[in-house]
Formats: sequence, structure tokens, C-alpha cells
Amino acid sequence: MKTIAILGGGSWGTALALLLARNHPQLPFSLWVHDPELARTMRERRDNEVYLPGFALPETIRVTSDMAEAVTGATLLVGVMPSAHARSIYAAALRSLNEMPAFISATKGLETGTLHRMSQVIEEVAAARFYRPASVAVLSGPSFALEVARGDPVAVVAASRDRSLAQQAQEIFSGPSFRVYTSEDVVGVELGGAVKNIIAIAAGICTGVGLGHSTIASLITRGAAEMTRLACSLGAEPRTLAGLSGVGDLVLTATGPLSRNRAVGIELGRGRTLVDILQSMRMVAEGIGTTAAAVELAHRVGVEIPITEQMHTVLYQGRSPRDAIRELMQRKLKEE
Repeated sequence: MKTIAILGGGSWGTALALLLARNHPQLPFSLWVHDPELARTMRERRDNEVYLPGFALPETIRVTSDMAEAVTGATLLVGVMPSAHARSIYAAALRSLNEMPAFISATKGLETGTLHRMSQVIEEVAAARFYRPASVAVLSGPSFALEVARGDPVAVVAASRDRSLAQQAQEIFSGPSFRVYTSEDVVGVELGGAVKNIIAIAAGICTGVGLGHSTIASLITRGAAEMTRLACSLGAEPRTLAGLSGVGDLVLTATGPLSRNRAVGIELGRGRTLVDILQSMRMVAEGIGTTAAAVELAHRVGVEIPITEQMHTVLYQGRSPRDAIRELMQRKLKEE
């Protein structure tokens, strides 16, 4: 068993910490939390009252806001931070280490500007620090933090080009209520996890404007096709996008009441502005930033992603949701 540090004390990071504590009750590990005050209250009250209240944190989870304390001696870093902060957080973590750790990324998003997947961000940061390639796995699939924390049966996938690391991730996280499959298709798993958030915002918009289940089903299906086209143009396997980290995660995020991205879409559909919505949110909806990155990435590789492009006009150009829906429905007719 590796010495583990989880980087990110939001709802998903806390849920994975609870999962590890259940699976390995004798294994102490660190949970790094960005906010010192939140870290203090979590240590004292053994509860993440801000992001995932109601779940007692076992004493084996060492909560800290001190990065050096969190990662010293760690041989495995589990990244559960927002994608916008991933590069800086990994860089800070590696400055406190003298040897290269292995990495498991559980962040679902693309980096704005570089358009990098999270595994690519890790590889760049690690190479700059240790001058050699990093061993990276990604963990993704249909999984709400609240449901994982309470022990609902959930299945996800761990992907890595290093098969032994994917198997280690499988062994570390699998338990009575959490089943992990392995894959070598890192590109497909990461892009599925990132792009489905965009489609989930669109699904929320449809709900917000009062459209029904037929619309949502059509959107999810065409969204899956769009997601698959983009991922496969970048080297992914089609079957990956039909699996847990593709269609599985898409269905959950586009329909589940716990989905932050869907919630953003619902409020947009009801007429609220994005600025107003974001000001009222405590947690990050990754689909917002990923939309801009995905559009640029698709243009770079020459792939058509009409739903994502319309979402970009809604989020960044102020287009009305109903106009975006009308534009999608009036596109040139074609074969499926």
C-alpha cells in the first residue's frame, strides 16, 4: 500500500477520503484542504460542514492546510481539486517532495489556455520538477460525492498507460460499495469526464425552460455522439465513451438532482444570468470553463460539436437559451 495524500477538501475529495478510510481502516493518510479555517474546523469537529456535512471523518484522516505536512513521505498523490487550480496545486505539492510520486487524478475538466487534460498538466508539472515522465492514472465515472460518502453502490473506471498503476488504483479504491474497472484509454476517460459536464448544463437549460423528458433524452444521445467524435479525434477508443466514464457519467450528470452543472443550466433556463448564478455558488461547476476549452480544442482538430458551440454562445456571449435550442433544431438535416 502506498502512502497517500489527497489534494482537495471539497465534496469529492472528502468523499474519496471517507471511502479510503472505510476500505483501509488502519491506513493513516492526509487530506489537504486549501482553506486553513475549514481545515481547522474539520480537524476539531471531524466533519466537513461546508462541502459534505453529516459524515464523521475517522481519526485516520489527517486534515491539514499545510502542503508540506500533507505530502511529506507520500508516494501517491490523489488530485481532487478544481481544474483551474490543478497546475499550481501540483507544483506546490512537488516542491515538498524529493522523489517522484505516482498520481491519480479525480478532477474532471480541461485547463483553460493550454486545453490540457489533467493528466497532461500533471506530466508537465512533474517533468519540470523531476526531469522525467510521471506515472499517472485517472479516476472517473458516474459518482456523486454524497452517494459515495453514504455507501451507495457505485462503479467507476481507473485508466492509465501504466497498467500496474491502474490496478493499484483499482485495489486501493475498490470496496463493498465502490467497484473500480481498469482501462488503458486515458484520453477517452478524461475527455468523457470533462465534456459530459457541458452537456449536463445544456440538459439543465432544457429543464429550466420547461421542456420534457423526450428533449433531455435526445440531448443526451446527441451529446454522447458529440463527446465521442471529439474524444476519438484525439485518440480515444469509441467503446470508452460508451462506458462508465462516458455515457454512464453523462446520464448521471445530465439528469441527477445533485449535479452542479445541471443546476447551473436550470437557473440559466429560468432566466438568471451566469454572473448571478456563480455568485450564489460555493462549489465549482467544471462545465463552464471546460466549454471554452472544448470549443477551441474541437476547432483545432476540425470536429463539429454543435451542442457545445451553442452552450458557448449562451455562457460567454449572452445568447438566450431558447435561441440556442432553436438554432440546434434548425441545423441542416443529415443522417444519424
